[in-house]
Amino acid sequence: MAASVFKVVPTTQRYDWGKIGLSSKVAQFAAASKIPGFMLDEDAPYAELWMGTHPSSPSRLISDVDTTLASYLAAHPELIGDTVRERFADAGAKDGNLPFLFKVLAIEKALSIQTHPDKRMAERLHKERPDIYKDANHKPEMALALTPFTALCGFLPLPQIATYLSNVPEFAALVPRAIINKFLVISNSSNPSGPEEKVSLKDLFSAVMTAKEPLLKEQLTKLVRRYELGSEQEVEKPVKDLILRLNSQFPGDIGVFCAFVLNYVSMNPGDAIFLAAGEPHAYVSGDIIECMATSDNVIRAGLTPKLRDIPNLISGLTYQSANASKHLVNPVPRSTHTQLYDPPIPEFSVLGLNLSPSESETHGAIDGPSLAIVTEGSGTVRYADKTLNVITGEVLFIGAGTPVQLQASGEGLVLFRAFVEAK
Repeated sequence: MAASVFKVVPTTQRYDWGKIGLSSKVAQFAAASKIPGFMLDEDAPYAELWMGTHPSSPSRLISDVDTTLASYLAAHPELIGDTVRERFADAGAKDGNLPFLFKVLAIEKALSIQTHPDKRMAERLHKERPDIYKDANHKPEMALALTPFTALCGFLPLPQIATYLSNVPEFAALVPRAIINKFLVISNSSNPSGPEEKVSLKDLFSAVMTAKEPLLKEQLTKLVRRYELGSEQEVEKPVKDLILRLNSQFPGDIGVFCAFVLNYVSMNPGDAIFLAAGEPHAYVSGDIIECMATSDNVIRAGLTPKLRDIPNLISGLTYQSANASKHLVNPVPRSTHTQLYDPPIPEFSVLGLNLSPSESETHGAIDGPSLAIVTEGSGTVRYADKTLNVITGEVLFIGAGTPVQLQASGEGLVLFRAFVEAK
């Protein structure tokens, strides 16, 4: 009979936006848990730690590194559970694939201005460009801060964009006057996500993202010079440092101007945001836990050396404008020491456990599979009549229907657990 709780080997990804060496939580976790085959390079960027079954970088069993987690779960379907296997059959659950992908990200340099397609668009893009869009699934995602974290997420309320258009001449210079005039008229609408409002926002954003390169570089140079001389207006102060940071990382890039159309959020550890399909965003700095539907589809349009697909990004956005609070995921108590982050999608939720030294807590059985990572401290996990010792950076799989007791050592225990259940 297969064990219902066991350790798995995550994978690390080196992208140029990652934090360097042990300044990265990804490298810290990989080094502390002694991931098989991991050799720390203090001068290399460590950007992502992947935990899951996605074929681009699948997790493996620590007891048998030649066996992928997906192949093991396919051979032992009871670990996923019948209801989850049926409900997420289109995501490959019957072949051992989890419907979610769990990650740690360590961000030194801003990620691209991007969005993720809905299922219909993902299917089309995968069919047309399987070399770029590598699966046919959507990718709603949640980012949960481990350290102070900043991000651009979703379109600003229309009146705030209008204020920037009226007060930042370099920004307004990228947009034809007729589009500006229409936008300024409609920006105080009582229905900010109505059909006309969405069209006006789309026209504005499209004009910015397709601005001719000579005009873009001229206006961005003027903007940066003005900010460096300290001549910004009061309304520009919230984004001044962000614009200078982005331009230093991606000089002359159109993505820098997205600071005038997207919400800029600063989050503390434990805060979380959710981004549905078609919502523009860019993570700027910090270390986070990230959970998403099991997909690697990204449509990029700025702040990146990778392929930019501006037409598909523009056509795939929802053009919902709202305060950043729309994207916040407020945790609710699940038990004494555990909080539940539950975004409005079926593929995943996340539990955050925080035990002080020697405290313990029992998580009741969940009728679906889980992956958990220890982000601080150490302790034990008890299930059935077995006990596993766990330390910082180690990753556990917990099978469907398995209650576990979590016990902290003398240094405490912090753990995040992604799961799916049959609701």
